[in-house]
Amino acid sequence: VQLQASGGGLRQAGDSLRLSCSASGGRFSSYAMAWFRQAPGKAREFLAAISWSGVSTHYPDSAKGRFTISRDNAKNTVYLQLNDLRPEDTAVYYCGAKVGMIVSRTAALGRVYDYWGQGTLVTVSS
Repeated sequence: VQLQASGGGLRQAGDSLRLSCSASGGRFSSYAMAWFRQAPGKAREFLAAISWSGVSTHYPDSAKGRFTISRDNAKNTVYLQLNDLRPEDTAVYYCGAKVGMIVSRTAALGRVYDYWGQGTLVTVSS
C-alpha cells in the first residue's frame, strides 16, 4: 500500500491544521493507521493511532486534548487534526499503516507498522 501525507505548511502559534494521509494499492479498511512526527535532531514521536473501524483510538498523554485522529474508509484517508499549534509542534509528520489490529501497548511503537508515507512538514511560528 502507498501512503501520501499532505496538509502541512506554515502556521502561527494558536492556529489549527488538519493533515491528511491517503492510501492506495491496498484494502484501507483492513489497516490500523497512526500518525508520528519527527522534529530536527529528535526521535520519532507517536501522536495517535486508530483502529481499522475507527472505533478505537490511542493517544499518548502529550497529544490528548490537542490532536484528534479520524478516518474515512470510503475515501481511503486518515486525518490528524492539530489544534492550538505551538512552535514545538514543528516537525515532519508521518502516517503509518498496520495490517490488522492495533493495541494500546504497542500502538506507539513504530516498528509495528508495515507501511509509511513520505511525511508532510508542519512549521509553526511564534
